[in-house]
Amino acid sequence: MQMKMRGERESRVRYYSRSIDRVFTTGDGPYVVDIDGNKYIDFFCAAGALSMGHSPKPISEAVIKYLSANGIISSLDLNSVSKIEFIESFDEIILKPRKLDYLIQFTGPTGTNAVEAALKLARLYTGRVPIVAFTNGFHGASLGALSATGSSLLRGAAGVPLDGIIRMPYEGYSDGIDGISYLDQLLRDPSSGIDAPAAFIVETIQAEGGVNVASAKWMNRLAALARKVGALLIIDDVQVGCGRSGTFFSFENMNFTPDIVCLSKAIGGMGFPMALVLMRPELDVWQPGGHNGTFRGNNTAFVASKALLSNYWSDVAFTGSLSQKCKTLDDLLGNVAAKHSGFVINVKGRGFIRGVLMESAAAAGEVQQEALNLGLLVETCGPHGEVIKLLPPLNSSDEILRAANEILDEAITRTQDRQGLRRGRIA
Repeated sequence: MQMKMRGERESRVRYYSRSIDRVFTTGDGPYVVDIDGNKYIDFFCAAGALSMGHSPKPISEAVIKYLSANGIISSLDLNSVSKIEFIESFDEIILKPRKLDYLIQFTGPTGTNAVEAALKLARLYTGRVPIVAFTNGFHGASLGALSATGSSLLRGAAGVPLDGIIRMPYEGYSDGIDGISYLDQLLRDPSSGIDAPAAFIVETIQAEGGVNVASAKWMNRLAALARKVGALLIIDDVQVGCGRSGTFFSFENMNFTPDIVCLSKAIGGMGFPMALVLMRPELDVWQPGGHNGTFRGNNTAFVASKALLSNYWSDVAFTGSLSQKCKTLDDLLGNVAAKHSGFVINVKGRGFIRGVLMESAAAAGEVQQEALNLGLLVETCGPHGEVIKLLPPLNSSDEILRAANEILDEAITRTQDRQGLRRGRIA
């Protein structure tokens, strides 16, 4: 069945619907269903915003109850019961157990809004302008966040110069290059031409950049350098926070505490727009109204997020099972990589964000389409689209993980066989 006017009134800027060319109607847990009744395992999950899959009952029931009682929906930064209850839950369930003393700033509802606020705050607090950002980083598409983003496609759409950034190599960007030592030397040399930065902004796992993972050792060196030069350390946990890395924050167990943390996507509970900036209390130098946004008071998101925290992150059984499932995912994808060695270069990532690096972008694109036809939604990422990115719901059963892995394995097998025929490798 074809929907009338499909795509005819929508801008060419649309992206995901080009490679995932289906019209979806319903979602339930790890599954989505299209207009023709075809069922798919969703390992795309709205780029990680659906951390518990589609319409998880404890969260959807809390939202339905709230809406049925005519709960206030939009309130800017006015006080509301739902906002206060969210703050209390976040403090008790997330911050205090991790001994994190952060203030919470509600920004506009997307990740790029959180990044914009973090960059502005760092510059306001330090009185400095430059921001250190890293190769293959992605921080958003509004101008401040875009200046820190690496993608030439996104940066090229800005229409204005994107200034104020010192770009440095991420860990593993190029063999033999120690970007942290190089930056240290530049910042010590009064003739290097590099001014002291306000902040370093970094993803511990670069999601859009190709599922590149920074080691704890590298991150600690970066944190130490930031302290040494009086710059703030901003962790962009928009896509890999809220459990995607295997722990709630991606930097847990790394022996440093960021000055500022950006959260969005999954913090909205079940896909509701919401974004936060977490900051050390002494950094809160904002004047009232110094950063605002109409939709920073999304009460439906507050309700959903509180339900996410109280029904999942306060549950020891859930957090314990997440660790075990990460190991299961490790084993499953390791077997696929070994089976298709050469065609699959390696498996990247940590926790419940994984990347399958293919021999080429063309191969990754074909595998994505083959997987779609077989009933699995995945996306591609990386500088050339050469990585298949997997974002399973955090509450996926072992059966779902295995079923998705079997589809991925078959999609790779079919693509490899087809490419072999085209190259004359198979008689």
